[in-house]
Amino acid sequence: MTTMTLTLTGRDRALLRAVAAGRCDIAPAGTPDLRVDGRWFCDQPRAHALIAAGLLARAAGASARALLTGAGRAALERGDERAAA
Repeated sequence: MTTMTLTLTGRDRALLRAVAAGRCDIAPAGTPDLRVDGRWFCDQPRAHALIAAGLLARAAGASARALLTGAGRAALERGDERAAA
């Protein structure tokens, strides 16, 4: 298993907080593009990187809700700039 270390930016932490608050969804099929409050997130490549790092995930089933993973929650709680998945 490969470990990916990602340096979190202020925008990353704001996105993680928005996901934790239930304000985000991920396109239900194909490329996992993310919306915040119904609007497309301004940095889709970065959203994809957070998903690939295991900090965000798409809810199972028909829901397109974005979920904060355990690693994402831990990164927010630490409040530091490094997250490993």
